[in-house]
Amino acid sequence: MRVLADSDRCVGAGQCVLTAPDLFDQDEEGIVVLLTDSVATEADAKLAREAEHLCPAAALRVTSGTDDGEGQPGA
Repeated sequence: MRVLADSDRCVGAGQCVLTAPDLFDQDEEGIVVLLTDSVATEADAKLAREAEHLCPAAALRVTSGTDDGEGQPGA
């Protein structure tokens, strides 16, 4: 499973970091930073999907491992 983050869409709400601090962080401006772009465990996958759902800017996208990763979150 892959996680994609669109920093241009991110509004710095921090819901991703609160939901999955092992997967997401924020830079000095509060913009999302991926700590990893792949998710290995089902527990982390569940947290990544929850963060995707909670993101107010639709800046996150969780895809299957077979997805080529093209396109932007929210597109």
